Amino acid sequence: MRYKLDVPIRAIVHKTEKTIITEGRGTEMSEGGMCLFAGVELSLGGQLEVEFTPPYSGQPIRARAVVRNRDGYRYGVEFIIQDKKCREEVAHLREVLRSLSVTA
Repeated sequence: MRYKLDVPIRAIVHKTEKTIITEGRGTEMSEGGMCLFAGVELSLGGQLEVEFTPPYSGQPIRARAVVRNRDGYRYGVEFIIQDKKCREEVAHLREVLRSLSVTA
């Protein structure tokens, strides 16, 4: 299930020579990923970290993600679960999304 939202995000891209941090907006979210707008060049298959605070939750979430589709500076990213910390972040995200479906 996708949820429409409008939350500020930070896109963190680690390059060999530097780390780029760009502000953007998250416009849709599901348990598996997010649609976001960010003024940064990302390639399909490229990885980044997305940091945001979901509505009705004071806890920020930082998740690793991979770019699955792109339209200009609008990206569809899929969250990557690599380790225990990532699993905990995604579990927290699921709880937040469940609460959104109850309050919506």
